[in-house]
Amino acid sequence: MSDEPLLYVYAVVRSADLDGPPVDPPPDVTLGEGLTTVQHRGLTAVVEPVPAADFDEAPLRERLEDLDWLATMARAHHGVVAAAGRRTTTVPLRIGTVRRGETGVRRLLEEGESGLSEALGRLTGAHEWGVRLYADETPGKPAAGDAAARTARELHETLARAAAEAILRAPRQTYLFRASGRNVLNAAYLVPDEGQREFLDAVPGPEEVRSGLRVEITGPWIPYSFTRTASDEDPEW
Repeated sequence: MSDEPLLYVYAVVRSADLDGPPVDPPPDVTLGEGLTTVQHRGLTAVVEPVPAADFDEAPLRERLEDLDWLATMARAHHGVVAAAGRRTTTVPLRIGTVRRGETGVRRLLEEGESGLSEALGRLTGAHEWGVRLYADETPGKPAAGDAAARTARELHETLARAAAEAILRAPRQTYLFRASGRNVLNAAYLVPDEGQREFLDAVPGPEEVRSGLRVEITGPWIPYSFTRTASDEDPEW
């Protein structure tokens, strides 16, 4: 087995845009020995050495069954990605991406170079916005459900026209998130910063939606939903 350290890979940026690792994530949420970077052919990965007892292949798979530990890792992951995103366009990698040493990270960058470069170009100057539509529960009133579905479809079509890209997700199980009503639209939109006002103007306010419907908007976020690349494949230790 190689004696190179395991490196947790948080995100990828353009080398020209990041001089050293981000220094402003909360210090108590990183996963290992401190952030560093690995560069390869114009791309820079933000990484951190992590202990093999937690992040080698077998223990990591076991650890991922521990929801509390997984939540801690997710918090760290998002904290570092957000810190990088405050400085430059950032492609977040999948939570739990681990490589063996700088050699493994450079291999990841080389194998994913095309997709990562494409994503960086596509995401520059844009952020993600989330929009959800909720309907009050009205048992025995199918017409109300039909109206909610029609409103959801029309709203998504309107917002998609004001965005560069759009993704429809499965409705949220609202009881898990302490939200009221039934989720009938759960969508993410990639919005160029220059078109942000147009997009937000297209989101109806409370007085503009039918009675019994509620629109929730969140953002702007680093565009997690629009960054899937070949680098998100299963790790190779």
